[in-house]
Amino acid sequence: MRVFRKRRGPRIRSGGGWVSRPARHGHHGRPAASAREARTGPGGKASAPVPPGVRRRAPVGWPRPLLVLLGCVPGLLAVLALVMGTVKVDRPAARPPAPRPSAVARITVPRPVARPPVVPRSKWLDTASAREQPPPRYDDRVVAVFIHHTDSPNGYDCADTPRIIRDVYTGQTGAKDWDDIGYNFLVDRCGTIYEGRAGGVDRPVTGAHTQGFNHRTAGIAAIGTFTAGSAVPKAMTDAIARLVAWKLGLAGVDPRGTVRLVSSNSLSRYAAGTAAVLATVSGHDAAFMTSCPGAALSDRIPEIRDLAARYQGR
Repeated sequence: MRVFRKRRGPRIRSGGGWVSRPARHGHHGRPAASAREARTGPGGKASAPVPPGVRRRAPVGWPRPLLVLLGCVPGLLAVLALVMGTVKVDRPAARPPAPRPSAVARITVPRPVARPPVVPRSKWLDTASAREQPPPRYDDRVVAVFIHHTDSPNGYDCADTPRIIRDVYTGQTGAKDWDDIGYNFLVDRCGTIYEGRAGGVDRPVTGAHTQGFNHRTAGIAAIGTFTAGSAVPKAMTDAIARLVAWKLGLAGVDPRGTVRLVSSNSLSRYAAGTAAVLATVSGHDAAFMTSCPGAALSDRIPEIRDLAARYQGR
C-alpha cells in the first residue's frame, strides 16, 4: 500500500479508490486542518481556489489598508526626521546664557588709558656709561606689575634723578653683570616716570626685576628706601598708579584682580614650573624672598591698586 501526499493532506488508496486518512496532529502538536478548513480557510468563509504549487498566505486578521499604512511608517518617520533636521539648521540658534566674568575675560578686553609722560632712557644714559647689550626680549603682553624700591637715599633733589638711575644701571650691569637695568620703569619722589629697560615703553619688554616672574610682568621701581616708618611721597604713589593703569590697561587687566603666573626659577618663592596666583599689582616680596619694596611702600599698594582702577574707569 502506497501513500501519496497532496496539498489537502494524506489519503490512502484502498481497493478501488482513495479514502481520507484520519486526521493526525501536524507540526508542533497542532491538529491538522480539517477538510472544511482546507476548503474554506479559518472561520468557514469560502476562499478562492489556490492554483497547484501556490501556497496560500495565512490571514493575519488586520485590514489590508492598515497594513499598507503601517508599512509606510518607517519611511514617513525618516522624512520627518530629515525635515526637522533641516529646520533646525536653518533656524537661528538660541542665545546661550551669558558666561560669568572670569579672570581670563578680564585680561582680554583692552582698557585704554592715556599714557602718562615717560622720560626716555637717553635722558639718563649717556654714551660713555652705556654698555653693549643684546636685543631686547618681549612677551605677548603684560598682565601683572611688581613694585620695587631702589634701596637708595631718599633725600635727593629730583633734578639729580638721572644720575641716580645711571648709578643703578652701572651697579646692575657691572657688579651683577646683567645686560641692562632690570626695572622697566623708575619713579622719583616728585612723581616723574623714567623709562628703564630698553625695548620701548609701550611694548611688553621682558625685564629682570623679579626672579622667576619676569615674563608677562613689568617692574616699577620707586627711587628711594621705604622701610617701616619712611614717608612715601603722594606724588610718587599717584604717578605709579597712573603708570599701572596705563600699562595693565593695554591688556585689559584689572589692577585689583589676580593673575596666574608660572615660576621660571626655583630661587623664587615658587619652584620652577609652579603656577602661582598673585595680585595683578604686587610687591617684589610676593614672589621673591626679600623685604623689597619695604613695609612703608607695601602698605600703600592697596591704595595704588584702587587708584589705578579708578584711572581705568572701573
